[in-house]
Amino acid sequence: MNIDTQSIHAGYEPGDGGPRQIPIHQNTTWYFESAEHMARLFDLEEAGYFYTRLANPTNDAVAARITALEGGVAGVLTSSGQAASFFSIFNLCEAGDHLLTSSALYGGTYNLFAVTLPKMGIEVDFVNPDAPLEQLQGAIKPNTKCVFAETLSNPSLNVLDIEKFATLAHGAGVPLIVDNTFPTPVNCRPFEHGADIVIHSTTKYLDGHGTVVGGAIIDSGNFDWQAQAERFTGLTRPDDSYHGVVYAEQFGKAAYITKIVTQLMRDLGSIPSPHNSFILGVNIESLPLRVAKHIANAQTIAEWLSAHPHVAQVRYPGLVGDPYHELAQKYFDLAGGCGVIAFDLKGSREKAVEFLDALQVISIATHVADARSCVLHPASSTHRQLTDEQLACAGVTPTLVRLSVGIEGVTDLLADLEQALKLTFA
Repeated sequence: MNIDTQSIHAGYEPGDGGPRQIPIHQNTTWYFESAEHMARLFDLEEAGYFYTRLANPTNDAVAARITALEGGVAGVLTSSGQAASFFSIFNLCEAGDHLLTSSALYGGTYNLFAVTLPKMGIEVDFVNPDAPLEQLQGAIKPNTKCVFAETLSNPSLNVLDIEKFATLAHGAGVPLIVDNTFPTPVNCRPFEHGADIVIHSTTKYLDGHGTVVGGAIIDSGNFDWQAQAERFTGLTRPDDSYHGVVYAEQFGKAAYITKIVTQLMRDLGSIPSPHNSFILGVNIESLPLRVAKHIANAQTIAEWLSAHPHVAQVRYPGLVGDPYHELAQKYFDLAGGCGVIAFDLKGSREKAVEFLDALQVISIATHVADARSCVLHPASSTHRQLTDEQLACAGVTPTLVRLSVGIEGVTDLLADLEQALKLTFA
């Protein structure tokens, strides 16, 4: 099935006389007629459900839908995009291990990697994603466990050369994990270009309505854990906390996701509520329609901003002159990538803040990828904890404005931008 059909049908097939929509299993526990049945579930000898902190049918159905969209073999939902980022790394890394990551990251992810992971004994190095492959290979270490990057970075809109990073990771015998939140699987399928694991903040375009926070982790099933058995002992040696199960042996291509569910969800708990997953599943049904409208609106606005006298620079991969336009054409079905535009105003940091305050239709919000257009000033919000040097590495300037273009009428959005710019620079 094509992706339009998968967005509606994948992950759930109703039985005869059953509910047409994915049902909400709003319960914590399941009933068993025998203790032996429950014991088989706890021993992972049989598939099933016994406690929602680990797994729930509603969550699994929606995870299966996203897995189908990405072309993966297994997936799991988390309670937030931050949880997905953390779990994807912590499922492979422990104290003494090394993570190599692109420096072009969402501010919350950058802080997770730069501050929190080192507190847990995980070494992290940041690299310029545009550096030549030979330079990137020099950053690999004997204890490197994975390579991480965003397919389209937030908010700098760097387009990742996925194939280059896949070559980097696989040459070191480790998987490539990519955050595909901005393009979504409608516009970019990283597994087709060599990525091994994909994560999402489902809070963004997958939900698309500002209703539910969530995350997702999808495994391609392509990385051979057994071929790197000494490096990934958490997957290839017995797990003493689960009766000595060896995930790679017992679960094959589903080993990575099974370990997240049975070990990390058990111990750390970041499971979404079934009701939130239900809402997410409903909203995914319109994802292809929304993504096309977001990008069409954003392309029009990006071109308009590029010609405006008070705008110093516009970053949008859909623009012919954008430094990432060629990569966007290679990796994205629609070269704009998503509905987010980053642009620098002429003038000072204060002017950028004044411009935000003057907008009327477009709202100031710590959010992107909503049906409603929203805007923020990263240097004073999502990235305000970073130093000037770290801001530069993340591609964030003092006058940078991040505009998430919604699916409203584009003429109304242009009129709002025009009046705000006139007030700011009057």
